[in-house]
Amino acid sequence: MLWSDGRLVEGGTLPFDMGDRGLLLGDGLFDTALAVGGRVAFEAAHVARLAAAAASLGIPAEPERIRAAMGALAGALPLAAIRTTLTRGAGPRGLAPPAEPAPFLFASAAPAKAGLFGAPLRLLPTEIARNETSPAARLKTLGYLDAVLAARAARAAGFDEALFLNTKGRVACAGTGNLFAVFGAVIVTPPPGEGVLPGIIRGAIVSTIAPALGVTVEERPLLPSELGWAEAMFVTNSLRLIAPVAALGATAYDSAGHATVRRLHAALREAVAADCGVEPGALDP
Repeated sequence: MLWSDGRLVEGGTLPFDMGDRGLLLGDGLFDTALAVGGRVAFEAAHVARLAAAAASLGIPAEPERIRAAMGALAGALPLAAIRTTLTRGAGPRGLAPPAEPAPFLFASAAPAKAGLFGAPLRLLPTEIARNETSPAARLKTLGYLDAVLAARAARAAGFDEALFLNTKGRVACAGTGNLFAVFGAVIVTPPPGEGVLPGIIRGAIVSTIAPALGVTVEERPLLPSELGWAEAMFVTNSLRLIAPVAALGATAYDSAGHATVRRLHAALREAVAADCGVEPGALDP
């Protein structure tokens, strides 16, 4: 199911301008959200992030139109993965953006998989560095080729996901989510300045969920060597919620059995269910 220009479209195709800068230059943004029972989890945060990112790139975006796109698709499936894409639209040849862009907004809904919630991940460090000096590192842009190549290499080696370091050799993120490491009563996650996209689930954990459980959160640079003595690690994103890390390279972790990870995941599931107006059981496989 697709949404475009204020209407729902069956199937998976839309008319598309072959001169669109999103297609030709990756000049655009996207957002991925989870919808449960017809409502988008943490909708306000998703809309605000996409609108703010568009403003930072000089792409006109109307928050209400973004919200309408997400909302129109939220009820398409009982459990839906909604991707909202915004490009700068078509323009003349060359890199310089058009003086008066005509942005193109569209969205799609696909079945979300409850089996992903809390499912463990095996991470493989990649030699591809996350460029913390690039503004794009902190935005969900259409340029995901580094993550695509790292994911392909990780899968070929028998892993699920890649772990990125930045150009300074410090921990940045996983290919499709934010990384947290557990040290006693403290969880540590790299700040956006390390080349990190501030995820919606990351924000919920840092601002409300962890503090409500009495879990201290530190946002600070994290060295790869520190991960060797972490008690557990987990990756967060909107479609996985919390994914315990079962292995980082050759080192195994019992992250799924760690009490702090389990408490955070249970509280996050409750928060998602409450935000969508459903019982937590609606998130069961």
